Amino acid sequence: MTDQVEPAGGPGASGPGPDGAGFTYRASEQELIVVARPEARLRAVAEGVRSAADSDVSALNMFLSDEQLALEPLFGNEERVQSAVQQHTATDGGDDVPDLALFYRVRGGESRAQELRSRMAALPGIDTAYVKPGAVPASLGPDRSRPAPQGRSGQFEGPGTSGHGTNGPGTNGPGTNGPGTSGPGTNGPGIGESGIGESGRRKEGAPVTPDFTGRQGYLRPAPEGVDAHWAWQRLGGSGEGITVIDIEGAWQLGHEDLTGKLAGVVIGTPIQDVAWRNHGTAVIGVIGGDRNSVGINGIAPEATTAAASFQPLGTAATIHAAADRLGPGDIVLIELHRPGPRFEFEPRDDQRGYIALEWWPDDYAAIRYACAKGVIVAAAAGNGAESLDDAVYERRPDEFPESWRNPFNPSNRPSGAILVGAGAPPPGTHGRDHGPDRSRLGFSNYGARLDAQGWGRETTTTGGSWNQPGDLQGGAEEIAWYTDTFSGTSSASPVVVGALACLQGMLKAAGQQLMAPERARAMLRSTGSPQQDAPGRPASQRIGNRPDIKSAVANLLPSAVGSGQAERYWDELLPYPPELPPRLRLFVAGEWRNLNQPAPDIRQAVHAAFAGGHPDVRVWFSDDEVVGLVVTG
Repeated sequence: MTDQVEPAGGPGASGPGPDGAGFTYRASEQELIVVARPEARLRAVAEGVRSAADSDVSALNMFLSDEQLALEPLFGNEERVQSAVQQHTATDGGDDVPDLALFYRVRGGESRAQELRSRMAALPGIDTAYVKPGAVPASLGPDRSRPAPQGRSGQFEGPGTSGHGTNGPGTNGPGTNGPGTSGPGTNGPGIGESGIGESGRRKEGAPVTPDFTGRQGYLRPAPEGVDAHWAWQRLGGSGEGITVIDIEGAWQLGHEDLTGKLAGVVIGTPIQDVAWRNHGTAVIGVIGGDRNSVGINGIAPEATTAAASFQPLGTAATIHAAADRLGPGDIVLIELHRPGPRFEFEPRDDQRGYIALEWWPDDYAAIRYACAKGVIVAAAAGNGAESLDDAVYERRPDEFPESWRNPFNPSNRPSGAILVGAGAPPPGTHGRDHGPDRSRLGFSNYGARLDAQGWGRETTTTGGSWNQPGDLQGGAEEIAWYTDTFSGTSSASPVVVGALACLQGMLKAAGQQLMAPERARAMLRSTGSPQQDAPGRPASQRIGNRPDIKSAVANLLPSAVGSGQAERYWDELLPYPPELPPRLRLFVAGEWRNLNQPAPDIRQAVHAAFAGGHPDVRVWFSDDEVVGLVVTG
């Protein structure tokens, strides 16, 4: 196994940061993790630790007291953790979730973490100890060479449809008894627990934000996008009933376009830094931006989104806590990566060598626990330009437990998480060319372990541009910032998660069993728009397929064809959202059924049949899609 180093320059190969020059998020803390010996059965108490097996822990307690340290159970009370693992592993086919009760975090002495690590590892009752470098967002800085976006201001069309018909579903045309399409407004309730600005409300007299949805190519039909517009026409296809928790550092929770389904911060304390806040805001926007005529639309706008800061608990404990707040079929998104062994775990402005969190034993254990609960975990694969198949990841660090096995190697027990790589958007998106559509971007990690890809450049969403106001819309009010330049495996991951939320919502609405983590991974690998070659970045450098909701549904939901007589029709000439195709809508068997892009002769025949007063229009349908049509009068 070899690592293929990316040459400098070329489409998709520029480094993170302005002009590819690198940038640094305000660093998070190192974490000193201790792994206890199973036979010691350590239990944390107020004055240090005790042994439930009556082992001698006096030396350990003396060390903690002398150094003014505390040994904190990483995943909470040891007895409760063991009970929870036993409860949930029964649904995962065995007892292979690591023993979470063995993991502790050392509080205090952070500046001496490496020195303390070696001393603690030698104490009775301790198996080993290791230091985890600080985690940061798997995001890239803006590409300063791209042209300025158009349409920062101006008029836009409001929601609604118009057309002709009998009792049709349009919101601006004649007819009644049809489904409305208007979404939540921009002055609805919001959270606003951190960041600047009142929840969703701009100052009086501020200009109305334009509709930027035309710039969101990732919403469009495959292969360009994930076909969110098609999903929205399906019952549950906007992510209804599904919850996504985003794990990272901070968010602008008062943003005007995140007022509908954002549940706020449910774990941790947000980092007070605009770069971190812009990042989280961008992620939530891709998944759950309000579906309306202002700003952007999220892929799954009816999914409930929530935020989990990994400070002060640390990454593994936050993953565990997030899983405990979710039910089977819900989703945890990990938007962080950290320096790996390629460059001796040292932080770098260019993010070279950064890898997914699951490589560290405690993060792996937390992910395994979440998956055993039936919670889908998706994670950024990292922006390290690394082959995760390389032999460097097979070498167990001396500090890791002897039981550790490289989770990037498919021959070993996987964490169960979906690892997401960064693919190029279609050439010409926002006037830029990052290489062939769906080809691996040069900064993205790759390898057999990766499951799927999303847009890794030109992702239009809420929030600013790294540590600056929005490049698409800026101004004094942070709650109205928008960006065209959200990038990295950080922008790719919420694209995949949004598609998963839509699919889970459709399964739930259809009364079907929601995808378990293993089934979700298999679905992403077997469906979707395939990765393409690029010069120097062949498809053999695997990042996986781009999700295609429509093709995935064919594999997940049973297709039953029904038929009936059309009672009413509606010829939708101006659909909303405008990206949807023209539709002929027919009310059959108590539901509206859609015929996309109707041929002129079909449209005319249906018009004539209903105009005659005694229409005989027989329709065959699958779900709400017309698959056959016969007009006899």
